[in-house]
Amino acid sequence: MSFTIKEASEKVGMSSHTIRFYEKQGLLPLLKRDSTGYRSFTEHDIEWLDFISCLRKTDIPINELKKIMDLTIEGNHTVQERKEILLNHKEAMLEKQKELDRAFKKIEKKLRYFDDLEKNMDESNRDNSSLLCE
Repeated sequence: MSFTIKEASEKVGMSSHTIRFYEKQGLLPLLKRDSTGYRSFTEHDIEWLDFISCLRKTDIPINELKKIMDLTIEGNHTVQERKEILLNHKEAMLEKQKELDRAFKKIEKKLRYFDDLEKNMDESNRDNSSLLCE
């Protein structure tokens, strides 16, 4: 079964423009075209686009994805190299996660501070309003 770019776009939640961009970057070198020249996506192409989408959300550089694709085309003897790219990216993601965790803790601390400030302001306003009624 084959899919149009619009159908592929809907399946992976990626714009047609982005898919065309990835194709121009060499991330879809095996993509076929039908007799009229339109892109024709297979289930395998959809899976690859989903993989690209997932990794792009982790900020993997396009050139790293291109390396993975090029190595994939070369064959199974490149598995270790592809694995190494993903392991390196995983390490970078873990470091980024630590940074995000630290930032999240700081934000939580600041939100607690604001909550306390608001609570104190409310109590202060209640105290002042009782003075006005006397």
